[in-house]
Amino acid sequence: MIQVFKSEYLSNLAKKQHSYVLKLEPKRGTIYDRKLRPLALNVAAFSLYASPRTMTEDQKIRAVKVLSGALNLKKSFLDGRMNRDKNFIWIARKLSPKKAEKIRALKLKGLDFIKETKRYYPGQSLGAHFIGFAGIDNYGLEGLELKYNDYLRGQFGMAQILRDAKQRDLLIQESFLQPKNGYDLVLTIDETIQYFAEKALDKAFVKHDAKAACIIIMNPKTGEILALANRPTYDLSNIKSNSLDSRRNRAVSDMFEPGSVFKIVTASAALQEGAVVESDEIFCENGEYRVANHILHDHHSHGMLTFREVIEQSSNIGTVKVAQKLTGETVNHYARLFQFGKKTGVDLPGEVPGVLKPVSRWSGTSIGAVPIGHEVGVTALQLVCAVSAVANDGIYMRPFIVQYIRDQNGDIVEGFLPHPITESINRETASRVRDILVGVVDNGTGRRARIKNVKVAGKTGTAQKIVDGVYSHSKFYATFIGFAPADDPKLAMVVFFDEPHPSHYGGTVSAPVFREVAENVLKYLGASRGN
Repeated sequence: MIQVFKSEYLSNLAKKQHSYVLKLEPKRGTIYDRKLRPLALNVAAFSLYASPRTMTEDQKIRAVKVLSGALNLKKSFLDGRMNRDKNFIWIARKLSPKKAEKIRALKLKGLDFIKETKRYYPGQSLGAHFIGFAGIDNYGLEGLELKYNDYLRGQFGMAQILRDAKQRDLLIQESFLQPKNGYDLVLTIDETIQYFAEKALDKAFVKHDAKAACIIIMNPKTGEILALANRPTYDLSNIKSNSLDSRRNRAVSDMFEPGSVFKIVTASAALQEGAVVESDEIFCENGEYRVANHILHDHHSHGMLTFREVIEQSSNIGTVKVAQKLTGETVNHYARLFQFGKKTGVDLPGEVPGVLKPVSRWSGTSIGAVPIGHEVGVTALQLVCAVSAVANDGIYMRPFIVQYIRDQNGDIVEGFLPHPITESINRETASRVRDILVGVVDNGTGRRARIKNVKVAGKTGTAQKIVDGVYSHSKFYATFIGFAPADDPKLAMVVFFDEPHPSHYGGTVSAPVFREVAENVLKYLGASRGN
């Protein structure tokens, strides 16, 4: 009966009892900054499993009682696990070595551990919005962890394990497939520059009681993103306690009306098209100017200003008068040359293209709005790319955040080089606009961005928010874009605040953050070159 009639049944039962197939998890690749400092890596963890078929009722009852307290798990959950007719069932995944050791000391029958790894983020919230995070199965869910998941994750292996009559693991059989570990990412981000940026942004975010904030630092000559941060932020080591809003990468996914920082487009168009020269005088109507059925205002009343002073003092009326000479088609054309209204192509998920209406959809008042940054939707990343083009002799570079991908031996699998997209303006025009932007910082609205012994170029922006379809008189966006040193730019930056209080001007809220960060970064870059 045993050897003949029940032979096949009993053989299969024995195989199930005395061997099982185990998936072998690969090590997820590490994410490094540009100096190979780890921003995300895998550390040892231990996952607890049970073999309910091998356990007596008393052993199951004891396990449920002890584990509910040790792991803070509901008894109903553990009862459900223990009463399943299986040889293998997960109880808790990715426990720390310390917690695993405590549970081992309890000597519970029918339970054991499998060594795995879990994601660890040394900086906790540092760089959270571009790093993103991976889930319990080491699968990327947001940020670079998601974007480059196929490279980082690796490939699972497989092992067939033999067990003795007491269900103790004995050895690995011949059917063994080694897991293939994931590739590493090496970023353009510099952890030290990231720290400078986040520290200054944090301080100003609290000081001005803002709803949100963003900072991006870029090498204008290459498009390499050196730092990127948003507020509010979140802790990568404790995802469940953070809201969806705090996890949004506002730098690429939120668009807003830029206000006067957009005047770099109008100024570039006017100079390159020969509509004005820097010394041309423009009457700024003493602060009030009608455009179609709308009255345009300046923050301060101005009479005659040169074109240079129009940009330095951020006169809306002077800028619009120049735009009227250019026509809407020309302003729109240069806005598209600066890549507004389209994605930058950055290697981060969630980027939006912004809004730049075709001239055919302009209203009678659009010529008084678009040239000064209204009726336009932009992202913070688009702004820093645009001002970088001015810094880079008119050449617009594609922004990127991953330098190269390498294997576990350190060999490069794929590299990413600086990539010019287009010539937004010619070299001569870029030089003239740079000179005007230096004047904005030296003599105009951007004085609070000045750095001792460093020539800084920049532009302030303050824009009313649209609330319920109308412009608010109490809610604003405050922005500063700039680069330094102006004569040989090492960095370009955008600093943006949403609803700062009580001050709401780009020159008073955002410019000081630029100054603090740029000063620290330039010192750091100088020291790095010295070493």
